[in-house]
Amino acid sequence: MNLIGARSHLGKRIGGDSRFILKPNFNFQFSNKSPQFSDLNPQNFYVATAGDSTGDPREKGDSLVEGSIANLPEHTTVNVRQNNLEDLVRVWNQWDSDTRGIFTERYGDIAHLITIRVDEQLIQAMVRFWDPAYQCFTFNQEDMTPTIEEYAALLRIDNVQFGKIYVKEPKPLTFRKKLVRLTDMTDAWAEKQIKKKNETVCIPWSSLRELVLSHLDTLKRVNLFALAIYGLFIFPKVLGHIEVAVFDFFERLKQGVNPVPTILAETFRSLSTCRRIGKGRFIGCAQLLNVWIFSHFWKVERTPFHMFSKTFAPLEAYLKKEWPREVTEQHWVSVFQNLRAEDITWRAPWIRPSVLLYKCGGQDWVPYSGYGEELDTLAISPKAIFFATIYTRNWRISAIRVRFRG
Repeated sequence: MNLIGARSHLGKRIGGDSRFILKPNFNFQFSNKSPQFSDLNPQNFYVATAGDSTGDPREKGDSLVEGSIANLPEHTTVNVRQNNLEDLVRVWNQWDSDTRGIFTERYGDIAHLITIRVDEQLIQAMVRFWDPAYQCFTFNQEDMTPTIEEYAALLRIDNVQFGKIYVKEPKPLTFRKKLVRLTDMTDAWAEKQIKKKNETVCIPWSSLRELVLSHLDTLKRVNLFALAIYGLFIFPKVLGHIEVAVFDFFERLKQGVNPVPTILAETFRSLSTCRRIGKGRFIGCAQLLNVWIFSHFWKVERTPFHMFSKTFAPLEAYLKKEWPREVTEQHWVSVFQNLRAEDITWRAPWIRPSVLLYKCGGQDWVPYSGYGEELDTLAISPKAIFFATIYTRNWRISAIRVRFRG
């Protein structure tokens, strides 16, 4: 079942439907230690849909727990520094079409991320409008948030089980053993490469570069290249290095785990941390966030038929278009402050139509059913966000999608 986000005034868009999104429930847990995606667990997710954002929700009986809405800093300064792209671009350009085909079949279109230019001024401006409590951007009166369905469509990762999310193994292999298995190198070599940067165990990209270029096993080269993209661009916590948690996550991809919920969780978590503190480095995937926001200003009179083809690559199409350059942060802030519903392309042109379950018999609601599932803590807020924690016996997250009227 697809999980899809919702935005304000949805009755005027996308067939008048309001939909749920699987989102990390991190606003309920705070600590001085920055959370890590290696701690990801199904209990830390809720399903929500965003609606009108006017007024102070606490004054209208919002269901958010006490302390989840804090006083946010008036000014936010964010570092959006990215890793150097040249090495990976050179590797990709050296590969023949067969090797590229193998890579795309296994990992989707993540290779396009290395050629996407990140508009740092844009990301810095967006962080100012992030609402940590509701996990969405509030631009003027419009609520927007990236969704699992949107990121999955952008990355075109088809060889996964959509509802199977990453959960850290209770007894994972040591970092050294994982490194040996991925590279076919010796224990001594692996031990020598492991470093510690800012309390984070990691390996320098320079240690893997030559293996990606010259490993005799094509599949090993492909896998290490994908690992580098995940570690340097999708989860870029330590510049120039790939942290140990990425290795654990990457190993689970072979089991059909859908990477998108984890990518979104890290993006939301970093946005919330930067917004609450008022400063910091954004360590989510800036490339995907950049494409996502621009795609909602991608105006087309009629969506071309080829965009609904299974061979259509949204990231490739994005790279062929001309997008604004040299726009200041302050100008982006002004744009977002004055944004209106009619300025936004609410449904990105590359999103394929999907079936929406919104009614059961004569009732405008849908029963939630399934073996061993329990729907808990459902609450309604004046911001029209509906919270639910979903537990399943097989550790997978499921969700329902409902259309609301009125």
